[in-house]
Amino acid sequence: MFDCGPATTYKMAQTGLHPLDIDYLFFTHHHFDHDVDYPCFMMTRWDESVGKENPLRAFGPNNTESITERLIGEKGAFAYDINARTNHPLSKSTYELRGGILPRPRMNVMAKDVGPGTVFTGNDFEVTAAPAEHVEPFHDSLAYRLDTSEGSIVFTGDTEPCERIVELARGADALVSMCGNFESVYDSRRPADIGQTGTLGAAEMAAEAGVKELFLVHVGPDLSDPKNRGRGITEIKTVFDGEVTLTDELTTYDWRKHDHSHDDPPHGPAVHPHIHRH
Repeated sequence: MFDCGPATTYKMAQTGLHPLDIDYLFFTHHHFDHDVDYPCFMMTRWDESVGKENPLRAFGPNNTESITERLIGEKGAFAYDINARTNHPLSKSTYELRGGILPRPRMNVMAKDVGPGTVFTGNDFEVTAAPAEHVEPFHDSLAYRLDTSEGSIVFTGDTEPCERIVELARGADALVSMCGNFESVYDSRRPADIGQTGTLGAAEMAAEAGVKELFLVHVGPDLSDPKNRGRGITEIKTVFDGEVTLTDELTTYDWRKHDHSHDDPPHGPAVHPHIHRH
């Protein structure tokens, strides 16, 4: 999973995903709209566990480790709840009814601050990061590339168009780019809006990187308005000739080997080629 913004855990349930389906979480940056549901996700995942699951591994730029510790460490914000759910007889019996064996292990989240380069290599996937350009130096921001046997997909996170993300996305199957508004809106307000990507910026990154498909996320109200959607896609297609999808909330998109059917996905594997727009 990439980022964990408002109500992610609730929206996952609405799309048929359970927190225990997710073993790896990658943060692009730590603005609240990208991490505010992290405590809910961690606590729900642990509370539903039976002690046999993989620990959650969370990666992100600076502050990922400290945020995690301040939430669930021995003196963290939720330490009292973790202590109760580990030791109270009611919680113990509930844990046993789910199939757990006492004593219940405490929550174990393996959080790691990361930077550019290879972030993690699993059995069937690899994640690589590159610096994004958003609100530095207040937050460090990363874009990620996920390479799997099913293809490659790049998540820009929040950023302005930049060459480092183009290089990260070079030859990928899909680019998932923030697209906050029409380029003309940003042009009329610059330089105040440097740090964001609009329609033409997303199109130019996709075209230069040679990706086959562009998904637009983090879309603002102007561009997502039904009467403006066609205009936005038309603007993008003046620069990028691949497939363009302006995503909708609570919708799943299939990009496996460029099969553009939008069927409901299987929810078994930890890594599968679907974008769940939460």
